[in-house]
Amino acid sequence: MPSTKAYASKSATSPLAPHTINRRDPGLHDVQIEILYCGICHSDLHTARNEWGNTTYPCVPGHEIVGKVTAVGDHVKKFRVGDHAGVGCLVDSCRECDNCRDGLEQYCSNGMVGTYNGMEKDGSGYTYGGYSKSITVHEDFVLHISDKLPLDGAAPLLCAGITTFSPLRHWKVGKGTKVGVLGLGGLGHMGVKLAVAMGAEVTMLSHTASKEKDANRLGAHKFVLTSDTEQVNAVKGYFDFILDTVSADHDYNFYLGLLHTSGVMVCVGAPSSPAVVPAFNLIFGRKSIAGSLIGGLPETQEMLDFCAAHNIVSDIEVIAIKDINESYERMLKGDVRYRFVIDMATL
Repeated sequence: MPSTKAYASKSATSPLAPHTINRRDPGLHDVQIEILYCGICHSDLHTARNEWGNTTYPCVPGHEIVGKVTAVGDHVKKFRVGDHAGVGCLVDSCRECDNCRDGLEQYCSNGMVGTYNGMEKDGSGYTYGGYSKSITVHEDFVLHISDKLPLDGAAPLLCAGITTFSPLRHWKVGKGTKVGVLGLGGLGHMGVKLAVAMGAEVTMLSHTASKEKDANRLGAHKFVLTSDTEQVNAVKGYFDFILDTVSADHDYNFYLGLLHTSGVMVCVGAPSSPAVVPAFNLIFGRKSIAGSLIGGLPETQEMLDFCAAHNIVSDIEVIAIKDINESYERMLKGDVRYRFVIDMATL
């Protein structure tokens, strides 16, 4: 069982620091990956600091992993040594329930295994994520990364990309769909790029006027400043689909009022407080509010192939791993455009 360098949090209050972890030797169906880049997700911070109350320490975060295959098990058919490969938010599931058989492993009825802070199915221990030099994963949970995509910019696609792609695909967003994207951050900027590439008319919804220039650069066709009553009134009942990427508390009812008849608002952000939505705000207009969680393995591969075909990657700032704690603080302040990515050569 080889050891590898990593960065880990030892408690909810301690900064991330150098740590050594063990990875399993590749089994018959395993793929071993040298991690070259790992994106930083807000979930990493929540978990490292035990803000969801379920962290087991030491915790090695990171589920936006890209790198190069360095070894494969004897029965591996999908990958060869030297391939570019990625690992997203999950590394195992039961493989047997209806959801798993439908390629929806993220909704595994018996519990998926997260890439970090997840219990292995065989009970052998907890998983460690991508803030490390290598990872070993069953080939069914490894993804092909096209040579057309720069690896650093592709890393956040494994979470931010699939989190926004999945609802857009599920609700059949395409040509003729009027889409509003709420929030211009790590998720929102990917939502804009993907919805535009799918052929939709895309409007950025933001309470920050200074974000209009960036929204236009990313491809948004329109911008609505949500603090401007006149602009908001002009789009009441307008949108077929709103992608809500905001994790801060906000009033869902305000945005439900912008939906057209039979419109849907899908939440991919996770505010900390419960929302109050009167039934009449849904009944009048046959509107829906829904949620979506990442994507299964087939859909994640579809997303990566779609991004390669349309030359889509995340807007990133590459950092050295020694700067991880500072990056967490900057992330809390919204001081990143739009995703931090760790160059693992700095570990």
